[in-house]
Amino acid sequence: MVNRSELYRQCTETLEKSGIADAEFDTLCIFQDMLKDKNPLFRPLEAVPEEAESMIRKLTERRAEGYPLQYLLGQWEFFGYPFFVGEGVLIPRPETELLVENVIKICRKNKIGSPKIADLCAGSGCIAIALKKELPQADIYAYEISDKAFSYLEKNCSLNNAGIKAVKCDVQSESIALDSENRDFDIIVSNPPYLTKEEMQVLQKEVTFEPQLALDGGEDGLDCYRNITKIWKKCLKKGGWLCYEFGDGQHEKVEQILIENKFVNITFSRDLAGIVRTVTAQKSEEL
Repeated sequence: MVNRSELYRQCTETLEKSGIADAEFDTLCIFQDMLKDKNPLFRPLEAVPEEAESMIRKLTERRAEGYPLQYLLGQWEFFGYPFFVGEGVLIPRPETELLVENVIKICRKNKIGSPKIADLCAGSGCIAIALKKELPQADIYAYEISDKAFSYLEKNCSLNNAGIKAVKCDVQSESIALDSENRDFDIIVSNPPYLTKEEMQVLQKEVTFEPQLALDGGEDGLDCYRNITKIWKKCLKKGGWLCYEFGDGQHEKVEQILIENKFVNITFSRDLAGIVRTVTAQKSEEL
């Protein structure tokens, strides 16, 4: 049997040769998952059981083919909480944590103790669930149209013991705003599809495994922003807040959409890479 150190070296080399940028990190994650050990290299000379070795090598080969690490592991962390992920649901990304932070800041600054919050295009539920864990008094609704993603949303609510209301529907349907239950939100938050038609044609290998429904934002990437802003502004309280994540370089067009829909106090935030990534905007008292 091969020892941990030697197997780690072999797997890392396999990923490096295939062009995986974070080969050592990815190998470590696979080792941690398969060996059930947070520090698998603390015992470098320990022999790896044959069954575990076989699984580690299989996962490494799959990763070398470009399959997402998060899907291989079946679970990923967001805002310090665990989430089940797999084909059919968008992988939670660290930049989206900024969106959660923005909502929390709004609640604290405006002293909204028990906010009613809607998460549109909820996917895995990472935003809605993180908010429920951080704002336990909040009344949170998570809306998702995809069958596969909705299944993950429900499983992640159970995994995190988060009491939110999961709603399966098309958030771009005008009829959604007619339902009385979908009214009087203090905050609406969304990370909708925002890749342009051009970007969809040149996706990185890993991203091609993720659901197109959660990525494709139309010709300029902003179809959902136009539709959601127009429809869901009716569902916000006067003075309520709309919070979006968007792609690099889209902030000016997103701002124009918000201005056209009479939103005020429009504020942008940058992610850790310095990219303008999120916006918060307040519904005008005139609406």
